[in-house]
This record gives sequence, structure tokens and C-alpha cells, in this order.
Amino acid sequence: MNYIKIESSSLSNGVGWRVVLWCAGCENHCEGCHNQETWDPNAGKPFTEKELHLLCKLLVYPYIQGITITGGDPLFPGNREEVGKITKTIKELFPTKDIWLYTGYKYEDVKDLEALKYTDVCVDGRFVQELRDVSLAFRGSSNQRIIDVQNSKDEVKVLDLD
Repeated sequence: MNYIKIESSSLSNGVGWRVVLWCAGCENHCEGCHNQETWDPNAGKPFTEKELHLLCKLLVYPYIQGITITGGDPLFPGNREEVGKITKTIKELFPTKDIWLYTGYKYEDVKDLEALKYTDVCVDGRFVQELRDVSLAFRGSSNQRIIDVQNSKDEVKVLDLD
């Protein structure tokens, strides 16, 4: 898996101060996407143990609430295995930090992937230009949902953060 960048702190990619991992690779190619540079799975640099150690070093700080994994699409087929390992490692080392994951796939289609076992919040769905709404918290179009993954085993629980 390649990644575009790692942000040490952000307030715009989930609740609280967050570390953000921007993955390369997306097959959705949504019209109006503001991250088109992340579509190419060969863009950026390879994600290695060095980057995983960096994420862990950044998550140590008490003011960091958690990590957001975005892109591109962390659940692009070429990213799924590595993102599963990343989420598992982070949750094992930092059980009190939350993990947010953005994906263009519908939650129902990816809920059984390894990465979702360790994810706390999933923002799902393709960005739809015609449904763009800048008043929505943490998403770009009204079809996208903020899902409480750990409480959505039998029925999808959507968080209302607006």
C-alpha cells in the first residue's frame, strides 16, 4: 500500500485532535472529489514499518483523541490488508484512542473486512456532487453516513454529529 501523507494533528477529519493517514488508491473517482491526487494507488510512497512506528509515536500524546484513515480510499482493494494490520496494531497498542475510517464503499458491503473490526467510526459512501452540503459535519454529501461501527453489528447505527 502507498500513502500520500501523514498529518501529525488535525481537527477537520473527525472529532478532536487526530493523526491522519492519507492512503493512495481509489476506484470510485467521484465527480467533484477534492483529493483526486490520491486516486492513483502508485502515488506517494510505500507504507512500511517505519510509518507505522511514526503513527504510534504521534498517538502517544494525550491530547490526540485518535487516528483517521482516509485517502483515496483505505478500503481500495490493494489497501485492505495493510489497513487491517494498521487498525489492529493501533487498537491493541492504544485501546482508548478512536479510529475513524473514510471509505467510498457502503458500510454494508465492507463491514466484514479486518479493518472494520477495529474501527470505531466509519464515514461511508461515495461523494455525490449533486448532494454536496457544506453544513454537514465530517462529510461532503448528504448520502454519506457517520456510522458507529462497534454498535452496528445487527443494525447500522448512524451518529448525528451535526
